[in-house]
Parts: sequence; C-alpha cells; structure tokens
Amino acid sequence: MASKTAMADRPSDVTTLASDLIRIDTTNSGDGTCRERPAAEYVAERLDDVGIEATVIESAPGRANVVARIDGTEPDRDAVLVHGHLDVVPAEPADWQVHPFSGEVRDGVLWGRGAVDMKGMDAMMLAVVRAWMREGRRPRRDVVLAFTADEEASAVYGSDFLVREHADLFEGCTEGFSESGAYTFHAGDGIRLYPVGAGERGTAWMRLTANGQAGHGSKVNTDNAVGALAAALARFDQHEWPVRLTPTVRAAVEGIGTALGIEVDTDDPAFDADEVLAQFGPARQLVESTLRNSTNPTMMQAGYKVNVIPQTAVGYVDGRVLPGMKDEFESTVSELAGPRVHWDYEHTEVPLSADVDSSTFAAMADALTAEDPGAYVVPMCMSGGTDAKQFSRLGIVGYGFSPLQLPPGFDYQALFHGIDERVPVDALDFGVRVLDRFLTTVG
Repeated sequence: MASKTAMADRPSDVTTLASDLIRIDTTNSGDGTCRERPAAEYVAERLDDVGIEATVIESAPGRANVVARIDGTEPDRDAVLVHGHLDVVPAEPADWQVHPFSGEVRDGVLWGRGAVDMKGMDAMMLAVVRAWMREGRRPRRDVVLAFTADEEASAVYGSDFLVREHADLFEGCTEGFSESGAYTFHAGDGIRLYPVGAGERGTAWMRLTANGQAGHGSKVNTDNAVGALAAALARFDQHEWPVRLTPTVRAAVEGIGTALGIEVDTDDPAFDADEVLAQFGPARQLVESTLRNSTNPTMMQAGYKVNVIPQTAVGYVDGRVLPGMKDEFESTVSELAGPRVHWDYEHTEVPLSADVDSSTFAAMADALTAEDPGAYVVPMCMSGGTDAKQFSRLGIVGYGFSPLQLPPGFDYQALFHGIDERVPVDALDFGVRVLDRFLTTVG
C-alpha cells in the first residue's frame, strides 16, 4: 500500500483552479495577439490569497509572466524551479464535443484547451503551494514558481524574456521541473511506465531558398528555382538519419526493456535499435522519435501565377537535433540542400540532457512509485522542446515532471494540441500528491 502524503486524506482545490484557468482564453496563434495577463493576474491572486508574494512581469502589453519564491527550511541548499506556461494553442469550438474554453467537468473528466498542455500542471503547482501555506508546511529547498507567457510560440515574451531581463529572480536555482513527463503509459499486460523527461532534442527550424531564372512557363528553363527547391525538399523527406543513442535514450531503451522483460544490450555491436523497438509494442513511441536527428519538410512558398516561372522559391524544414549531434546535423543538411539551395536557421534552440543517475531523478521515481506501487519509472528524451531550453541558459538542468495517473486507453500524447483535450480529475489529484511528496523531500 502506498504511504501517504500530508495531502492524501483530503481533496485539493486543483480541479477548480484548472477549470478557472481554462476558462481564461490565452490562445497563442503566434502572431503576437495573445494576452496572458488575465491568467497571470488570476495566478497572482491565488498565491496572494495564502500569503505568497508574486510578481507579475509584462514583457509587452498583455504578455504577462508570474514569478514567486517560497523559502525552504534548509536555505543553504540549491533552489529548484517549477514552471508552467499560461498560453495555449488555438482551438476551434465547432470541432469539439465540449467547448474548449468551458473548463467543464463531465463524468469525472475536466475538458478544455490546456487541460494537459499545460494549465492542469499550473493548477497542480498552485494547489501544492497553497496547501503548504494553509498547513504551515515548507519544502526543504527554496522553490521558485514561474508561470510563463509565449511558450507555444518563440518564448520571446515569456521564459526568454525572464532569462534575459530578470535572471536575478532565479538565483540559486540549479534544477527545473515542468511539462510532458511522469504520466502513466500503459505498455500492455498490466505494465505501467512513467516516462520522466531527462532531455530534449534541439530545435532547428530552417529556411531553404532557391534562386533561378524567371521566365514564361511555356519556355525551356534549365534553372528553375521551384524544381531545385522541390528536389532538395524531397531529399530531406527521404533521408534516413542514423541511430545515435544519447545517454538519456540509451537509459530509456534499457529501462523499457527491463519493464517488458526484454533483454536489451545497447553495448552489443549487433544492437539493432529498430529491431528492439519492434519488440516494445506501444512503448516504442516513447523513444522512436529520439533515436535520430530529424528533418521534416513543412512549408513551400513560390510563384504567383501558373504560367510564370518565379525567380525565387522558399521552403521550410522542421529540424530536430540530438544532444552532441550539431556538427553532424549541419554537415548533412548542407549535403541534402545541395549546391542550388541556400539554407539558414529560421529559429534554433539548444538540445538538453539531464543526469538520469542523479539523486533528483531517484527522488522523482520514489514519489511516483509511492503513489503507484509496481510501476516502472524510465527516463525519456522529448522529441520537441519546452521552456527548459531558455532556463538552461541560467545553468538550470531541466526535467519533464508533470505527474498524472491515467487509465488504460487514455491517449495522453494525442491530446497535446489535439481536439477534445481533457484530463481525469483524479489524475490531477494524483499529480498534486506526487508533486507535494517530491518537492518537500528532494534534497
């Protein structure tokens, strides 16, 4: 039987907090029109209710962030950062069963944009610290809370701004915890995995430009910019990147193998990652996107009339880079682009890697298995990116730790940016208990 946290015998206010936040529309379309300020003010008010002083910081009109610090009982220890973003991606109400900004609870499930990404976690953060204040409890280490703007775009109004202009608010923080990890993944035969984020691929969004000879569409043209760009994008699409096992992914593959009872030896010269993944069943999705770098063509822009060959054609490729693989990535990209096409970065962010053998990772695992005995905690490298990239500039090591206990058949990953985003209420309560246990015990 799981041991109890101080919050185990009574419900938290996490559902109300999450529902309220969902009802505040903070849609970020990436065009600068998002307004996180109402949500930031709500967060600051809920912290103020229990005596926590919060600072609301605008990076531009309406683009607001919230930062607060809770003193620990052992101030000589390094501080920890717990962060969540307040913005959400767009949602079209006509496509949803329940209005995406209703925050409705139906049959024990909370519906709405942000339920999993990531107003549910924001609410869990608030619920934990509000309980501490009401009950006179404190964590061992100082805990800095950050609720950020603009994560769903470039982060320029959020974590990027905070790191550049307000680094002093994060003084002493060495480790950070945020979204996309520590949720139940049902791997079959009753096996429950909890993948904890311990790395992220780097962001490498690229612009490809081909220049050629403009002319009439009916004439011979051996210098067609559209053709050159299309050929380059086809090469990117067809390229098979080699497997490169980073320490996090290696540990993930081995940990999943142990949980599934599959012998995995990543040091064996005959190790075949794709063959091993074929044995993993549904669990393969936890690692298959992070075995390699990737380059996926996403957009093309050229021409203005069907019978006019344009002088310039532009394409875009979503590239992702594993830790330590930047040189290989860039040299390969140059080869794929070829001599006719120039490439440069549209946006780039660093890859991340965190220690999976650390006492901090062990504390996260202990907090999860105390609430769900018999489960397996495994590390995971995230295929995309989070605000942890920006906070890493301050020397803060990032982990994906947003705990949720989910039932079989609940496709958590599909709900990120998906239609009918929702989360079970009891999953949020589980997350509050795990966060409380972890943040009050981690040394």
